[in-house]
Amino acid sequence: MVVAKYDWRDFDAPGLAKAKGSHRVSVCIPARDEEATVGEVVRVIREELVDGPGLVDELVVVDDGSSDATSKQAAAAGARVVALPEPKGKGDAMWRGLQETTGDVVAYCDADIYGFSSRFVTGLLGPLLTDSSLALVKGTYKRPLDGVDGEGGRVTELVAKPLISVLFPHLRSLGQPLAGEWAAHRSVLESLSYAYGYGVELGVLLDVAERFGTASIAECDLGERRHRNRSLAELVPQAETIIRLALSRAGLLPRP
Repeated sequence: MVVAKYDWRDFDAPGLAKAKGSHRVSVCIPARDEEATVGEVVRVIREELVDGPGLVDELVVVDDGSSDATSKQAAAAGARVVALPEPKGKGDAMWRGLQETTGDVVAYCDADIYGFSSRFVTGLLGPLLTDSSLALVKGTYKRPLDGVDGEGGRVTELVAKPLISVLFPHLRSLGQPLAGEWAAHRSVLESLSYAYGYGVELGVLLDVAERFGTASIAECDLGERRHRNRSLAELVPQAETIIRLALSRAGLLPRP
């Protein structure tokens, strides 16, 4: 089954602010050692989606035990910061963000994006606020590596997508299953358990598909995404986490 596809150009902040009605919208940004980019991400959301049209009601950064000025930069740009005293992993940071926010709809964005645009939020919120049948919206995008189109997202292309194709073929049409940009209704998220670390995005995707059906998932094209590319040494544990998560969800390993 092919999930529904949207494009960020189909939505604008003022129109979505009207469409949300009485619903509250929260944006949560998990971050660890992202002082170089988190301030700009927060500033754009604050100026273009909070202070302007009032689409976003709440903006929270969860600092996952950073050793740099991530918290300071985020707060100065206008976010409420929840600082964890030591690193807990991305899954824990995102779960803490859910607990710290109150929106009926919650959107997550990564903090390491260069040239951040508000389309990364409006593209996620648009389908959720205009189609009541949807439970989860994932972002998809082009990911260049060192200026070469299509070469980014090595863990996604070499690990996650082949595993999904073999074990969960009903989700093989997703372009970016590990996307850090995604949004869902709070009622959906609170019914799930967030996987540890970098398995959180794949875990949520698989659990939503299992509980609510593939038809409840949509994907929105957000354009191009440029971010801090990690070394192979950093990607190996991420890949192992994804493999363990996929095998456990398929019943081939004990489910943690």
